[in-house]
Amino acid sequence: MSFKRLFPYFILGCLSLLLASCTTTPPTTPEVPGETFIEGRHQVSFSDIPGWNDDDVREAWPAFMNSCRALGKKEQWRDICQDARSIDSNDGLAVRHFFESNFVPYRVIGENGSETGMATGYYEPLLKGSRARKGAYKTALYREPSDLLTIDLASAYPQLKGLRLRGKLEGNRVVPYETRGELEKSNKLAGNEIVWVDDALDAFFLEIQGSGRVYIPETNETIRVAYANQNGRPYRSIGRYLIDKGELKPGQASAQQIKKWLKNNPRRFREVLDSNPSYVFFREEKISDPSVGPNGAQGVPLTPERSIAVDPRYVPLGTPVFIDTTRPYSTTPLKKLVMAQDTGGAIRGPVRADYFWGFGNEAGEQAGKMKQKLKVWLLLPKQPDGKTGN
Repeated sequence: MSFKRLFPYFILGCLSLLLASCTTTPPTTPEVPGETFIEGRHQVSFSDIPGWNDDDVREAWPAFMNSCRALGKKEQWRDICQDARSIDSNDGLAVRHFFESNFVPYRVIGENGSETGMATGYYEPLLKGSRARKGAYKTALYREPSDLLTIDLASAYPQLKGLRLRGKLEGNRVVPYETRGELEKSNKLAGNEIVWVDDALDAFFLEIQGSGRVYIPETNETIRVAYANQNGRPYRSIGRYLIDKGELKPGQASAQQIKKWLKNNPRRFREVLDSNPSYVFFREEKISDPSVGPNGAQGVPLTPERSIAVDPRYVPLGTPVFIDTTRPYSTTPLKKLVMAQDTGGAIRGPVRADYFWGFGNEAGEQAGKMKQKLKVWLLLPKQPDGKTGN
């Protein structure tokens, strides 16, 4: 192999050593030919999907049409999204027939050969805040700092598509950006405050959710703080940290249990939060429709209970997905058609989904408890040549 061909990987190796805080935005899966089994996907019929005929697929239609806004210009989606405009969204039979006529279902199989993975949940929380630091409002939510670099190597080396390095310049060197602990101890982010909130723990969990709303009593307004970027450091679960330290037992590290433990152990608050070096930055957005969620990674609004976050190395963004799981802390079936419209730092693997519950306390209760077994079917577009694409 020539040095010319090896050079991009040489660069990658050097940058990886130089910038330990690199993060990866997984690439979209390439087009999938129509074989019966390929790349961890096994072609099935719709009748093989448990619960397919019982789901009210009309409820998934708004989320699907949102995906079409982003996918409609792609060749393999153009005709499908064009035809979707003529469907009566109130006609359940017509909507079901549309999906069955235009898509081929594939059961997803994990890298270990198992069909079973894990479903967790997330939501859009509501915090209370102020435009000024005063009284109880002592914890800031920050916009992206100007010195944070995001380097996309794909512009120079297409084979490195999806790899983004985050850091900062120090002289003529790119170095890792500060960790959570380092940022908390310094005054580096001063001047980048969007809003101050009254609960540091709620602010931390807001980062995990990725976006949320903040009610500002002094102006009687509610704003959305949406994910803008992060410091490039890897996400580390504080629940796992507490389990490893023997403070929580496996299976007990729900958001509710973690919050309870931290409130009972305030002296260890900073230690536990700083065990996650990742730090999220936000941007302020106006809320035009309170019933609609924030934009996900696909760039379209999330639909409560019909949008999921996925690992796009295995599940292309915008793809209809049928999930077979259960409601939190129960065996009550949760089998429905959803849309892959978001990603997440902890969402890794083929049979993995983060279920968007929506906005508010009830959504938060469900999301915080959800850690269920999961099976997944992808619905990939039929193509005129008989193949499937994504």
